[in-house]
Amino acid sequence: MEHPTWLSDTRSDLDAGADYLAFNDDGEIRVVVLEEGWTRLGRSLAAHVRFDDPTVSRRHALLHRDEGSVRILDDRSLNGVFLNGERVDWHELDDGDEIVIGRFHLYFISLTGESLDGAPEGVGSAVG
Repeated sequence: MEHPTWLSDTRSDLDAGADYLAFNDDGEIRVVVLEEGWTRLGRSLAAHVRFDDPTVSRRHALLHRDEGSVRILDDRSLNGVFLNGERVDWHELDDGDEIVIGRFHLYFISLTGESLDGAPEGVGSAVG
């Protein structure tokens, strides 16, 4: 899977010890820090990460972050949630995963398990 060129630059600017979602929103790179518990993604005004686009359902997906893991769940969306090219109902996320919601490509960045050389465990320097 090939990542966009902006992702490695964005990743290098982030603080270690946290999990993030990063995406390009019409030319603007947005980064969201994932807090413990639930994060709602969708078109609704109540969503934590809001996409004002008809390809995104009002209640499209949920992210759940707890001790050491982050999972994505499809919240009965019309167009589905795709993880690394495959439609999923729910799945645990790994660093570098690509999530597609409507026309948006989001990237999960986990800097909670840094290895000694500074690269995330299991990823090496392949991101970018």
